[in-house]
Amino acid sequence: MKKRIGLLYGGKSAEHEVSLSTAKAVTQAVDFNEFDVFPIFITLKGEWRVGPQLTEPAQTIEQLQFTTTSEQSENNITQFINAHMENPFDVVFPLLHGTNGEDGTVQGFLEVLNIPYVGNSVLGSAAGMDKVVMKQLFEMANLPQVPYESFIRSEWEREKAAWIKKCEKTLGYPMFVKPANLGSSVGISKATNAEELEKAVQFALQYDRKIVIEQGIKAREIELAVLGNDTPNVSVAGEIKPMTEFYDYDSKYKDGSTALIIPADLQANVYTVLVDMAKRAFKAIDGAGLVRADFFVTDNNDIFINEVNTMPGFTPVSMYPLLWQHTDVPYPQLVKELINLALERHTEKQQLQYNRD
Repeated sequence: MKKRIGLLYGGKSAEHEVSLSTAKAVTQAVDFNEFDVFPIFITLKGEWRVGPQLTEPAQTIEQLQFTTTSEQSENNITQFINAHMENPFDVVFPLLHGTNGEDGTVQGFLEVLNIPYVGNSVLGSAAGMDKVVMKQLFEMANLPQVPYESFIRSEWEREKAAWIKKCEKTLGYPMFVKPANLGSSVGISKATNAEELEKAVQFALQYDRKIVIEQGIKAREIELAVLGNDTPNVSVAGEIKPMTEFYDYDSKYKDGSTALIIPADLQANVYTVLVDMAKRAFKAIDGAGLVRADFFVTDNNDIFINEVNTMPGFTPVSMYPLLWQHTDVPYPQLVKELINLALERHTEKQQLQYNRD
């Protein structure tokens, strides 16, 4: 009997557009002979819309943005709950990026409904989204990182000059300014002087109340894909070579101005260290299902972990599926494996006892 899979995408996030591209790509990879696939579209206003069963891959993004005759209802999840209660989903596959999706909120909702779902748990998703918490966990796991500073909006507004001075002293220029809780390089700027730093912080504050500022480093950008639950596997390494000044949103998803080199040209001992660090980072956030681990590797082969992404893109130009493709795990097999990992984790969770009898 075929499993009922709900593809969950869209969302109230600056990465709404990325999520739609990911959803389209997954419909082109899933085995319709093995799964009954149902689209679940979250509008920018937060309404959950369950569409008719898909019988073939989506050809356009617009096809996945189905509308209803009723006016869009903000933050309304009624249709999804009713659809699930009437005919339960066997697994939900969240393809949401950024806030209100990749940050543990949706995962918590699915946990309350006891629905199996692909990917990281509430804890792993939340820790993987908040760059400051993530860095603190990496410190506890003794994973080397570049120096950084962080603060919240009210601290910046009270002591702007002091923060600029502190960052100049501890980090030096150039610096990279990032919203703590966003992905796909949204809201990130490079600062080479105090004026640019102030503008970069104000820009990042449009997307989050918490900001992280990292020391700029001259290094190669190396990424590895992690797949599994308790005993994860790691892919070959890939290298990002942006043609722009840094790997921003447009480079990732729009203009194709980035070269992806797979496998990356690395010494064997460097790759071995990267694999170990990727697994330790996965464990540090209590990872499950999938993670993309991003690193900096200097000319001297010093290695620093940059971040992990708990819901990496699945678009045709995305690194995560390409890394597995070059590790002899083709896209359809990857999708199937992630679904199986979700069911495996859910089955284990059902063994937990919730009373004292």
